[in-house]
Amino acid sequence: MLTSVLMGLGLLLLFEGLGPLLAPKAWQQMLRLMSDQPPEQLRRIGGCLVVAGAVILWALGH
Repeated sequence: MLTSVLMGLGLLLLFEGLGPLLAPKAWQQMLRLMSDQPPEQLRRIGGCLVVAGAVILWALGH
């Protein structure tokens, strides 16, 4: 179980690092646009990402 968690964390870091590595200007612009969004919109986006991640994990587990 710990190995799976660490693998997931490693993949998360890998994918999160691709944006600033490959397209730093676009990444900065995206962060600026996100910071202009109201908290409710960010909460909705985060909720959608959590649900999408849970569905992917559920699908992989079955």
